Amino acid sequence: MSSTLTVSDFDYELPPELIAQTPAATRDGSRLLHLDASGALHDRRFPDLANLLRPNDLLVFNDTRVIKARLTGQKATGGKVEVLVERIVESHRALAHVRASKSPGPGTTLRLADAFDVTVLGRAGELFDLQFPAPVLDLLDTHGATPLPPYITHAADATDEDRYQTVYAREPGAVAAPTAGLHFDQDMLDRVAELGVERAFVTLHVGAGTFQPVRVDNIADHIMHAEWYTVGQPVIDAIARTRAQGGRVIAVGTTSVRALESAAAQNPAGPDAPLTPIQGDTRLFITPGYRYRVVDALVTNFHLPQSTLLMLVSALAGVEPIRRAYIHAVAQRYRFFSYGDAMFIESPSA
Repeated sequence: MSSTLTVSDFDYELPPELIAQTPAATRDGSRLLHLDASGALHDRRFPDLANLLRPNDLLVFNDTRVIKARLTGQKATGGKVEVLVERIVESHRALAHVRASKSPGPGTTLRLADAFDVTVLGRAGELFDLQFPAPVLDLLDTHGATPLPPYITHAADATDEDRYQTVYAREPGAVAAPTAGLHFDQDMLDRVAELGVERAFVTLHVGAGTFQPVRVDNIADHIMHAEWYTVGQPVIDAIARTRAQGGRVIAVGTTSVRALESAAAQNPAGPDAPLTPIQGDTRLFITPGYRYRVVDALVTNFHLPQSTLLMLVSALAGVEPIRRAYIHAVAQRYRFFSYGDAMFIESPSA
């Protein structure tokens, strides 16, 4: 990590009307800004991605599934509460953000969705440890709402339940979508497979911290939020085949990047040793100066100013190329954030 970088190095002006409030009419209907390995920019459409891939490339997707993590209710005193489940730790227990006029203490009962009661067991940092009366996932499926990001202003509806979920989602646990994957429909997946592009999956359960700006001036002082991830043998084998055949490892989304690079960083044999299966929490904070060990290119959306994700993509392509790309995207009226347009970033070293 460069000790000279400050949060202001990752700021940019974004007109509010460029924040996408709804998805494109079709999953692959977005634009694609291509930042190639030479630093040149190309305005494309998302289906053009297939023409930028090569036989023997590997696309790595995050197969996490967004849970209906948002609940509203009230305390016994009648005060309103809003609960956002961050992590399910046991069948009947979860860690959650709780918004209330006064923080509920241990032993407090919260009535949620006017349907069931949860008990506050205690605190775990900023999160509340909650005991549910039945399996958490079952109660969320029945009574919860899709947890749209804070910059999307409408309440989640049936369209969001479909479109704020990738077509390949299968492992429930995320409270935010791995949004680069939202652009892929089954036709697009089939098309790239026909081109000789392999695909594999990791799991990283995206937490609400993904939307938090860095609140320290010197980014070296930032403490990264933790997220649970799994990198299994099938994706490790796929990476080995890709390397042997001269292909590129292309992460679909920054969450896939964090999972893959965490597998290297937390490898007991060392970060440059062959990958081995791993799962656990990661707090990996990728900033300019970081040396990528697994990922060669990235499909991603546009990220919030001063965010850790903007720093991650700057580490892959360079601070100045990303700055130019964002200035270009604003000038060309690209749509930003979760429901917005995409980028394809090729590392200069790939």
